[in-house]
Amino acid sequence: MFENKKIFVFGMARSGYAASFFLAKHAASILVTDSKEQEIEKVKTLNELGVEVAITKEPEELLDETYDVIVKNPGIPRNHPLLQKAKKLKIPVIGEMEVASYYIDPSVHVIGVTGSNGKTTTVTILYEFMKEQGLPVHLAGNIGTPLCEIVEDIKPGDYLVLEVSDHQLYDLYHFKTNVSVVTNLSEVHLDFNGTFENYLNTKKRIFQNHTKEDMAILNLDNQFVMDISKEIPSMKVFFSSMNQKADAYVKDQYIYVHNEPFIELSDIRVQGMHNYENIMCAILATIPFGVTKETIHRVLNNFGGVEHRLEFVDKIEDKIFYNDSKSTNNEATMTALNSFEQPIVLILGGLDRGQDFHELDDAMKHVRVVVALGETKEKIQSYCQEIHKDCVLVNTIEEAVHAGFDLASPQDIILLSPACASWDMFPSFEARGEEFKKQIEILKKERENVKN
Repeated sequence: MFENKKIFVFGMARSGYAASFFLAKHAASILVTDSKEQEIEKVKTLNELGVEVAITKEPEELLDETYDVIVKNPGIPRNHPLLQKAKKLKIPVIGEMEVASYYIDPSVHVIGVTGSNGKTTTVTILYEFMKEQGLPVHLAGNIGTPLCEIVEDIKPGDYLVLEVSDHQLYDLYHFKTNVSVVTNLSEVHLDFNGTFENYLNTKKRIFQNHTKEDMAILNLDNQFVMDISKEIPSMKVFFSSMNQKADAYVKDQYIYVHNEPFIELSDIRVQGMHNYENIMCAILATIPFGVTKETIHRVLNNFGGVEHRLEFVDKIEDKIFYNDSKSTNNEATMTALNSFEQPIVLILGGLDRGQDFHELDDAMKHVRVVVALGETKEKIQSYCQEIHKDCVLVNTIEEAVHAGFDLASPQDIILLSPACASWDMFPSFEARGEEFKKQIEILKKERENVKN
């Protein structure tokens, strides 16, 4: 597909680097551009492979009609001048995952998971089920490992589990799954998609190239999921937190599968209805591949959740810290807030993507005080005034941790669940979560020293 082609990789980061490194073995010529300085070792590695790296804020000046294809970083906005120029020049634009898809053997079983929330937890559970069963399984995608980085390790007949964001789906064409899972859909990422309709249409691409032999696992409780899947040819399988017409549902403290009690909720280490929904997705996706009930029970007895997603961090003087840095939209933060019955000190804020924090109103019932930081902190302060919640403004995660601790009472939850992307202060939600955990560790040592 890419042999003897001239390729423009737009945006480096991890996916651009992986695509460039992989394509260097196939393409005739590769140029990678980024607006930020890159790690010297990575640039050196690419240069040694014959890849040209250009750091520029005007990459469109380097694009001309001689390029055969553009491989775009998923986070780059659709209206970027380079992409507008590419359209005029009729140069196709694809994503890193699309590149890799051409090199996956047709016998590989591909499971793709998308949705507004729950993707990372779902793919992690899926992967753990299949690994515990002894199946040859690989995990990649939006969870942090570009597909180009591992595609050469995937053998015929293997299993591939992928987290696929809307940003990635937008640039996929040849890509196809055997099983597509949609966890839920809500109004998020409108800054990238422009309208909610565009977002839904992009999410629908998870079913592209499906036939009646392929499976779609769908949230029966979510009308948006039901709407986008109306006309797909896939074999449809449903999960629900309450509807017994589904193939998997929750009833009487059990998860039922095909109307039979499958696992008692008390036997599942991670709690909360959102987690049960993710688990039902994973069960329905893996049973057809021979994953047994016994295997699933073993994993769920021990699975403690995903890092940065409602992750228990520590307890300091009976004040309990949770890291939910992965909650980058209102819907995810609502899920986090509804997971607790205790009073909450909520650390909220980050990149301003035009969201309306009033969507959180119903979920704020247990929040005693908000600690606001980042680009949205003044907006959050105004929001708190409108809903009559106390609000404290801080400038750093360190200040947020200390403020949260000082404001909390024993047994309170101090919850980092920002409802915002991290890019105003950190390169990723992972970096934000790591800094949060680091500052909690420092605080714990400070408090121990005070006692001593």
